[in-house]
Amino acid sequence: MSRVQLALRVGDLEGSIDFYSKLFGTEPAKLRPGYANFAITEPALKLVLLAGEPGQATVMDHLGVEVESTDQVSEASKRLTGEGLETLSEDNTTCCYAVQDKVWVHGPGQEPWEVYTVKADSQTFGTDSAALVTPATCCTPDAETGEVDKAAQPEGCCA
Repeated sequence: MSRVQLALRVGDLEGSIDFYSKLFGTEPAKLRPGYANFAITEPALKLVLLAGEPGQATVMDHLGVEVESTDQVSEASKRLTGEGLETLSEDNTTCCYAVQDKVWVHGPGQEPWEVYTVKADSQTFGTDSAALVTPATCCTPDAETGEVDKAAQPEGCCA
């Protein structure tokens, strides 16, 4: 079975967990510090909640399609590359408290999409993918000073 993934960055993780538990009638499948995910059967959805800054409005972090196997990730990568899309593959990467194989693409609005499979659980969150670095998140100036702290920016930004 495959399902669509929606990853949201939320300013109130506990409040969001409570809301989505009520909305979908199920508890999170995985709860870790700063992180929760719901494996919803109907509709087929993996809802991921990532802790943001306290009080911030909820924003989309990324989108995805969870598939059952590494072979399906490889097939998606070949198909997407064949369609002329730029892809970024990551094998045996730790992300969101899971070891995963995945391929990333960006939509026309720079929205990041991943096709991924979970290979194993992980006790650590891992790291954000380089695929999540977009113009919207790159070289962001400090809200108070208006200055860009290049050392605090994601890898590959402000080059």
